[in-house]
Amino acid sequence: MQKIKDERLQLKNLKNIRVVFIIQTLGILALLGYDLFTKGLDGMTDNPLWFVFMISVIVNAYLSMSISVDHEKAPKSPLKGLYVSLSIVGVLSVIVGMLVSFSEGQTIWNGLLIGGIIFISFLVPVLYIYKLRKDSWDEEMSE
Repeated sequence: MQKIKDERLQLKNLKNIRVVFIIQTLGILALLGYDLFTKGLDGMTDNPLWFVFMISVIVNAYLSMSISVDHEKAPKSPLKGLYVSLSIVGVLSVIVGMLVSFSEGQTIWNGLLIGGIIFISFLVPVLYIYKLRKDSWDEEMSE
């Protein structure tokens, strides 16, 4: 198979891949919806398609982050954005941790665990966006 060199054909190929991805995602959502109605939430999340769907959503989100940073009009200060994002994530994780620990039947350790998981889960994308913005900032400053 030869590599496509014509830009028009490359763009058409990318559009075809996008259509196939949309159809595939709708099919996965339909199967998961069927499992949700027939087996409930636990049955849906036990289905291996759930993991395929979650992985594809996460990969798509990370790929979209790099495009959104490249599309920003004026380069933002990466350090200021990092501080703001870390503050928001910290406050959010503390609030959720407190709400969990004050819930009936929950301990403070459960609140700390859930708050810590939320903080770490949001920390990875925040640091990734910081790296992308820092690279873009460094590239703008070197020009």
